[in-house]
Amino acid sequence: MKLYSLVLLLQETAAETSFTNELVQRFNEGGGFMWPVLICLVIGLAIGIERIITLNMADTNTRKFLARVKGALDEGGVTQALQVCENTRGPVASVFHAGLLRADEGINAVEKAVVSYGSIEMSFLERGLVWLSLFISIAPMLGFLGTVWGMVEAFDAIEQAGDISPSLVAGGIKVALLTTVGGLVVAIILQFFYNYAVSKIDRIVVEMEEASVELIDSLVLMEGSRPLAEPASAKAIPPSDGGNA
Repeated sequence: MKLYSLVLLLQETAAETSFTNELVQRFNEGGGFMWPVLICLVIGLAIGIERIITLNMADTNTRKFLARVKGALDEGGVTQALQVCENTRGPVASVFHAGLLRADEGINAVEKAVVSYGSIEMSFLERGLVWLSLFISIAPMLGFLGTVWGMVEAFDAIEQAGDISPSLVAGGIKVALLTTVGGLVVAIILQFFYNYAVSKIDRIVVEMEEASVELIDSLVLMEGSRPLAEPASAKAIPPSDGGNA
């Protein structure tokens, strides 16, 4: 049994080595334009991985957090709710913290703070996606450029040879098309990272907006139940004048 497992391991290692050697060979055959394509892949992967890690760290249980904030508002008011926000990571907690800081200024001030800081947090979430989109667009273009350049070199070789040799034409075209293949592969890989990041951002933003609405509603309810200096019923009933008309 151990011998069989060792044989399978050796076969898998040989297959991986063969695949790696094939990639290196194709990369070398593609010429100089394969290097810009590779740079797009490396930088794009770095941005994509960084965005995924950042977005996963920013993603929290919004329902649970909102319940904690409401409980803190009922027990200790705005001060205790601010402590809950300070001890919680993520854009939702940051937006809540900004809104609660303006709670003493009225609901309108809270709404303005929530909207303003919501836009700031959204810009933080989308940071780097522009560059990722750029590499998705530019990688195939570099590949096409390398193909066109390779075709020009192939026709130069045909012109110098003075004869259209099938092997010469096929070899030149094959090398030229490798850059297009490389650019398309890079764009496909980076597109997965981009779509995942965009979907994650959209979900976080929707949760942030819904939670912000519930926060404002909670503050309105808390303000309505707060004892006032002069009850409203006293304003509605005129003072008695002893029964005289």
